[in-house]
Amino acid sequence: MTPVPGLPVRGSRSGRPIMALLDLLGRRWCLRVLWELREAPGSFRSLQSRCDEVSPSVLNTRLAELRAARLLEVSEEGYRLTAEGRALGERLLQLSSWAEGWAVGLESAQAPAAGAEPGAIRRRRSPLKAGPANGG
Repeated sequence: MTPVPGLPVRGSRSGRPIMALLDLLGRRWCLRVLWELREAPGSFRSLQSRCDEVSPSVLNTRLAELRAARLLEVSEEGYRLTAEGRALGERLLQLSSWAEGWAVGLESAQAPAAGAEPGAIRRRRSPLKAGPANGG
């Protein structure tokens, strides 16, 4: 069932919209599907391929949930982000940028206290940044 603001969701009974959104985005493959649709629409098969061969049942469920949440729609070209989906993507890029600074702060604060070597907190390249390693 797609998380809906105003109703209890995983991890929260408050019904707050942010909690419903976090429940949806935290589901397996959800963010990846949104990411893969950021630049171009895709058919079911192309999305399955772009998402490292996600199982058809999981992809079908995620697509249905994202459509119900009005973050994507079906067009003649296949699945594509709605205006709300694109707006969410822009905000996720901002969150990714914030997370990079947060990780640096954690690294500098934790390394001396834990006796770890500098660079102990390894940051992976953000899936929200374009680049060769991320398909962009």
